[in-house]
Amino acid sequence: MSPSSPQPSSRRPNPWVELLQTVALSVVLALGIRHYIAEARYIPSGSMEPTLQINDRLVIEKVTYHFNPPRRGDIVVFWPPASLTPPGQHRDAFIKRVIGIPGDVVEVRNGQVYVNGSGLKEGYIKEAPNYQWGPERVPESSYLVLGDNRNSSYDSHAWGFVPSQNIIGKAMVRFWPPQRLGWLEN
Repeated sequence: MSPSSPQPSSRRPNPWVELLQTVALSVVLALGIRHYIAEARYIPSGSMEPTLQINDRLVIEKVTYHFNPPRRGDIVVFWPPASLTPPGQHRDAFIKRVIGIPGDVVEVRNGQVYVNGSGLKEGYIKEAPNYQWGPERVPESSYLVLGDNRNSSYDSHAWGFVPSQNIIGKAMVRFWPPQRLGWLEN
């Protein structure tokens, strides 16, 4: 070989450096996926019974709503309006079902939810609502959300509309408990 030819390296890579690189890449990927693509959440209350049970674990998908708005029937995770959380206190995300989309007129009367004058078919609720609400028009860039356990849910009928920028993502899959594993449907 001539003196200007590159010599093959006989040094082995340092296993500690490789381990550090692997761990750092894993952390960056995990945080990136959790922040931008999907995350796991658990159900802390019975407000979405019978669809979701206390301690169910879900995957929340965060990409769809960057391209398409939420649709009626979607189960969404969102930050509650700031008026519900005293300053300086940690606020927990809520999970509810989208009932009213921007421009809809929603009313709850006589145990039935009406959207734009038509009764909503809701085979997923625990029992008929025992309250009256509305009629009110859902503002632009906002959503009306209700829990499936209508009479035990702290939701839009109590505190108003959810601004679209508060929506974190769509509940897609229940992964725990194993016997209830599956896709969540509208």
